[in-house]
This record gives sequence, structure tokens and C-alpha cells, in this order.
Amino acid sequence: MSYTALYRKFRPVRFEDVKGQDHIVTTLKNQIRAGRIGHAYLFCGTRGTGKTTIAKIFAKSVNCEHPVDGSPCGECRTCRAIAAGASMNVIEIDAASNNGVDNIREIVDEVSYSPAEGKYKVYIIDEVHMLSIGAFNALLKTLEEPPSYVIFILATTEVHKIPITILSRCQRYDFKRISIETITDRMRELMETEQLSVEEKALRYIAKTADGSMRDALSLLDQCLAFHFGKELTYDMVLDVLGAVDTGVFSQLLRQVLDQNVPGCMNLLEEIVMQGRELGQFVTDFTWYLRNLLLVKTSESVEDVIDLSTENLLRLKEEAQMVDLEIIMRYIRIFSELSGQLRYAAQKRIMIEMALIKLCRPAMETDSASVLDRIRALEKRMEEGVFVTSSSAENAEVSSGGRAQQTTAPKAQLPKALPEDIQQVVANWPTIVAHTDQPMKSYLKGARLSLGADNRLLLVVEDGLASDYLTKQPENKEALEQVITDFVQKQVPLTVQSVQDEREFENSYVDLSQIIHMEIEEE
Repeated sequence: MSYTALYRKFRPVRFEDVKGQDHIVTTLKNQIRAGRIGHAYLFCGTRGTGKTTIAKIFAKSVNCEHPVDGSPCGECRTCRAIAAGASMNVIEIDAASNNGVDNIREIVDEVSYSPAEGKYKVYIIDEVHMLSIGAFNALLKTLEEPPSYVIFILATTEVHKIPITILSRCQRYDFKRISIETITDRMRELMETEQLSVEEKALRYIAKTADGSMRDALSLLDQCLAFHFGKELTYDMVLDVLGAVDTGVFSQLLRQVLDQNVPGCMNLLEEIVMQGRELGQFVTDFTWYLRNLLLVKTSESVEDVIDLSTENLLRLKEEAQMVDLEIIMRYIRIFSELSGQLRYAAQKRIMIEMALIKLCRPAMETDSASVLDRIRALEKRMEEGVFVTSSSAENAEVSSGGRAQQTTAPKAQLPKALPEDIQQVVANWPTIVAHTDQPMKSYLKGARLSLGADNRLLLVVEDGLASDYLTKQPENKEALEQVITDFVQKQVPLTVQSVQDEREFENSYVDLSQIIHMEIEEE
């Protein structure tokens, strides 16, 4: 026997089996019990929320020989015929492929014939918004005054495309998105019936990914079970199948952004790409993570709003203390814009990399949130003891007494003797740079050589990507030291310092490349 998908195998057959649409179920059952059945219904709502399922149950109920509290009995001949798709009283039409005037005229002609058995002929027109204007006009008169034995049920996911003349002739029922809890409970119930073992955390993640659609949730669950058939379905397995990223990675990424560590962000993104994760889903999930962070930042009790474990919630609360509200909103804005751009982007990874660099480099934007982010980063560096001299060192700094003081950084003095190995490095610096690999070669193009404490070789680079590459990833600095060692056949200790611009370098450092050809006494 062929396998039946979960959403088909467990499709509700009674009103009581329908989950998450109690407001619609109650109304329809009351109409059936009271005999106040309408002639035209419009079911609208997002995919997988039960529109067609409820339409079929309603069609069985109005024709059932022995209805039970407004629901079909499921045992009589009429119920069995409708369930098997063999009843002439229930006609299902797919408007996506039968959207012409001729298709609707056939229905209009059939309406004049009363049902051979049962009480009502029920026409279920799915995706009715796909009908042409001519088809809608052909349906209009019949929809307004059908015979007493005819019921029309129109189902659509895009109600705004339906003419107002059609809407005014129907009872409209809006189907809600199904909650994560309801979907999770339903899947847990089905897994117990199927005698399959699934982690609770895995079920909740599938329910969240389904975005309010019960059918999507069951299809995703089916996919995950098939991939790991015969094993307990775990949260990590679900992430693998769906190409999703664990919440812990988002926490790591956020902390790298707060540290303005561009290489760290690029490394994390590289890991995500190499694991085969779907980049569009990654952007959506990270935006959702930032949304949760925003809620934690603005509210004291968010346990009922945020669907997270206690451990992840504590981590979010810790991160909420590390960042200002305006900065979180800036991050959300940038990634929300990115989410829309990715739909048509040929190079999704590059778009994401650009967005991450924009988060790490608030100087690229001039809005108030970016300015606050720059101030936060500066305050953090000052707390850590990393002081950055201003490019305009001549500007006055207000002292505690309220007076302005000049804070010009003193220029480093050239020692009386310069080590021979440092002279050799400076004289051959272009050749040394040429022997490095990319991307180091690009980052060293604008680097300058100077002398630091204890006659150590000082490499001065521009603050930004080059500085991060050499200071926040020690292995890169070690690789450069090895290239220098191989060239001069001596170990030359190297210190890396960053400056904002050329002017700051000229004011604060000695440029060895300008004086190396002078007569210098060797040690």
C-alpha cells in the first residue's frame, strides 16, 4: 500500500477535529442545528488553516442522514460517498485551472438540476480569486439567487482580489493563523498515534517554522521523519533537514556585531554557508532574534510573548543590557530591508556580508541610531583602555575645570640606533608584502612602518577591516611575522597599531620608509 502524507491521513472528518478555528466551527454548527444555512460562503485566510477541510465537513453535515450536534455522523451512505469523493452532491473546482467564462457557465447550467439524493448540492470553488472578470460576472446572478438546494463555498488566500459584488453576496469567514501551541499539541497527538518519538523542542521549532499553517507543519514533520526514519527525531536533526540555524549562532553573531568584529562575523557566515543553511531563512530568523531582543529590552515580563527556553531567555536578557534600544531598532531595520532585497538578489551571501559590515561600521550611516552605536563602541574601547587619538588632535578638550586644553599627541622620537633587522624589513617591505597571500596582501597595501617601545617594529594600519584582520585574529599577525622571519632569517617582534587617517599617523608616528636610506648608526 502506498504511503499517505500525514496531512492527508489525519485530515479532520468532523468539526470537533478541527484545531484553531473555533469561532468558525461554532458558527457553522449553530447554523446547521438551527436550519439557518446560507446559500453562499466565503472562506478566506492563509494557506493550510483548514478552509477546504471545513468546507468538506460542512458539505457532509448538510447532507448527513444522521447528524450529531451539527457534525456529520461519518457512517451513513452519504457521508461515506462524500468522504470517498464519489458523491455527485459535492463538486470541487480548482479555479486556478478552471478560471474561464465557459467553466463557470457549465456550473450555472448544472445548478438547475436538483440532487439525485441528499438535500444539497455543494459547490466548493478553491482559489476563487483566480477567476477572470468574465467568469465572476457569469457567476454573479447565480450566486445571488441560487436554487434552494444549492450552496456555494468559495475559498481564497487573497480576498482583496475578489470583486466587491461577489463579497457582498457571501457570508465571509476569516480563518486565523493557528498558534504554535495548537500546532505543537496536534503534532504530538499524531506522533503518539503513529508511535513515533519526537523531541518537544523539535515539534515547537517545526510549529514556529510553519507560520500558522497546520498543513505546512505536518508536511515539514513528514519530511523530517523521512530523513531520519527509525530514529528519535531531535531538534538538531530538524535544523539539518530544514536548513535552519540554531539560536546559539544568532547570539554569537550579535556579540560579534557589538564588538564590531567584521572578520568574526564573516567567519560565522562562512560556517553557516558551508553547513548548507538557507540564507533567506537565516536572515528571517536573525531578524526574529533581534525582535525578541527588542521585546526583552522594552518589557519586564516577556515569558508569555517569547517562545524560548529558560537558558536562551537568560542569554537574551544579558545581551539586552549590552545594547541600547535605538541600536537594536537600527539592526532590525537593516535586516528587514535586507530580507526584501534577498528575494531578487543573485548574490545573497554578498548582500548579507554588506549588511553585517554596515552593522559593525555605524560610521557608514549618519542617522541618530548609527551615531549612538558609534558612541557605544567608543565608550567600550575607552573602558577597555584602548584610546584612539582624534584625527584633529589640535581640537580643544574641555577639562574638569571647564577650560579648554590642547591635546596634541606627541610625535614618537627616532632612536639614536636602529636595529639592522628592522632596517632590512623596512627596506624590503614591498617585496615582503608581495610574498603574502590574499586577503592579507590587500590589507597591507596602506600599512606604514614605524618604531614602537623597546625598538620593536610597529605596523600602523587604518582602523577598520585591516585593523580587525590583524588584531582580532592573532593567527593572521603570526602568519605575517613568519613571512618577515623567512625573509630576514631572524625573528622580528611585531606590534600592530591602528589610526583613523593619514594625518593622525603623521602627527603621532615616525615613518621609517622616509628615513631608512639616511645614515643611521647600527647597533
